[in-house]
Amino acid sequence: MLEELVKKYDKMQKKYGDPKLDSINFGGCLENPDVCFVFMNPTARNVTSQKTWKGIKSPWVGTKNVWTLFNKLGLIDNEIYTRIRSIKGSDWTYEFAEEVYGQVAKNKFYITNLAKCTQVDARALPDSVYKDYLNLFLKEMEIVNPKVIILFGNQVSSVVLGEKISVSQVRKKEFLLKNKFKCYSVFYPVGNGSFNVDKSIEDILYIIDSQKK
Repeated sequence: MLEELVKKYDKMQKKYGDPKLDSINFGGCLENPDVCFVFMNPTARNVTSQKTWKGIKSPWVGTKNVWTLFNKLGLIDNEIYTRIRSIKGSDWTYEFAEEVYGQVAKNKFYITNLAKCTQVDARALPDSVYKDYLNLFLKEMEIVNPKVIILFGNQVSSVVLGEKISVSQVRKKEFLLKNKFKCYSVFYPVGNGSFNVDKSIEDILYIIDSQKK
């Protein structure tokens, strides 16, 4: 069923993404993960967006900063994190990408973007683009069935939850999506939001711990 979504995401790349790039889909634990992390949309910094890339098309491959977040959360071990930090994005191999996402799956988390349309840079997308992905995203969540969903940033949170969200006002507050999925809104931890990464880590650790009780 996820394969069918991938086909649809690829079609939407032609509508909303850069035509020279491929869409980026998802990765990690594909069946009932402990945590699902939802980012905005991918950029060309992800090496898997290149049409010559024949490996997995998963978020953040070839980048560094987001893996620092996952390492500090204890979701990526120090050995593989050190290797991520030591190589250039262009030096990621198909095998290394599989190894990293093998650890993501082993540690029971899942990484995706609300919009899968890859842009050449981190340009802002209008709400209308994210809203056009929403139904497919909800189908994705039904298939993967995460125990908890972490939505990064005001825009993603507002589109998914269907109400105006300011992360600073709803920290550690639980929302219920489709009367089924527990969701939390967390500060965006990379790019322009990197100055809030400590707050992101604090809130995510709280959320993960609260699921164990």
